[in-house]
Amino acid sequence: MRVVCVIPARGGSKGIPRKNLALVGGRPLVARAVKSALAAPHVDVVAVSTDDDEIALIARAAGAQVIRRPDDLSGDTASSESALLHALDQLDGEPEVTVMVQCTSPFIDPADLDAAVRRVLDGEADSVFSGLETHEFQWRSIGARGVTGVGHDPAHRPRRQDRAPHYRETGAFYVMRTAGLREHRHRFFGRIDVQPVPTAHAVEVDEPADLELVRAIAQIADEPEPLDVDAVVTDFDGVHTDDRAYVDQDGRETVAVSRGDGMGVARLREAGVPMLILSTEINPVVAARARKLGVPVLHGQADKATALRKWLADEGLDPARVAYVGNDVNDLGCLALVGWPIAVPDAHPGVLAAARVTLTRPGGAGAVRELCERVLAARGIQDSEDGTI
Repeated sequence: MRVVCVIPARGGSKGIPRKNLALVGGRPLVARAVKSALAAPHVDVVAVSTDDDEIALIARAAGAQVIRRPDDLSGDTASSESALLHALDQLDGEPEVTVMVQCTSPFIDPADLDAAVRRVLDGEADSVFSGLETHEFQWRSIGARGVTGVGHDPAHRPRRQDRAPHYRETGAFYVMRTAGLREHRHRFFGRIDVQPVPTAHAVEVDEPADLELVRAIAQIADEPEPLDVDAVVTDFDGVHTDDRAYVDQDGRETVAVSRGDGMGVARLREAGVPMLILSTEINPVVAARARKLGVPVLHGQADKATALRKWLADEGLDPARVAYVGNDVNDLGCLALVGWPIAVPDAHPGVLAAARVTLTRPGGAGAVRELCERVLAARGIQDSEDGTI
């Protein structure tokens, strides 16, 4: 055990209540932190230090050890270093390097974290922190005299390429030689260096507005992942369609669907993956489309969550291994029931916030096909002609 990563994650937070459990890309912030740390090759052990039962449960499920933090180290005034030192005292053996990862940075690249760890292991530095390179001109207030330049002469304005960069501490991760942390009881000591990280990874969640920002970024920053599920359930309007209806002079409604979605569903059926269309819509077009696709349908369902719960029980399915795709607020109950809540990209903001995965293709324009492709990819099923799904 050369390298231990400790993730401080107390239950209290003033700016955003229960912040470490806030969902970004459908996953709690603490689970995202654990995943990033576990993916860094040189990190041997990941431990979450918490005083909260729910955080502890999620951390274990994500693959971390849990260290219960005492009340006197869990208040607003307790330092992160106190949590680190307490965690080290609970572990078996003393690591050479201690890493602190913070849940409030949801886009930590394991490669950047691992590079910082290697620099301490190789003796290049005693303490390394994540930093964003910046060439900004910064100023600070000097009261009644106005402001003054920080790190630059206001009378001299060199070009960006002629200025040495500054680094803004992102708060994402800190890597320390354990002996130095023990001696100084602080994360900065000895030779201090910075591990540069890209702008997209430098966002830190402190205020509610930050949370909305990172949720939006997650839709494009998170790498698409195969969907390892046992069954797929979808809403109809806004998922199989673009959420529009065409009404003729006699009041008859029609919708537009994607033929590509039909091919995806056919291949999913061939692979033996159960599928269900679940909708509140009473228009017979829903049942007609389901018959065309060859999948069961429950439509005209006022309480979709109750209908889904019964279907899961009848089919003997583990909800944790089921995907549900929705687009509007009446899908939130179903999204909360399954392990893989999924949204289309133009979904209601509340659905996007609840989703673990956001598809890249809109409803009616290939969303169902993309979903099917990703489920098939998790099963290693590829097209026989070109090697792609």
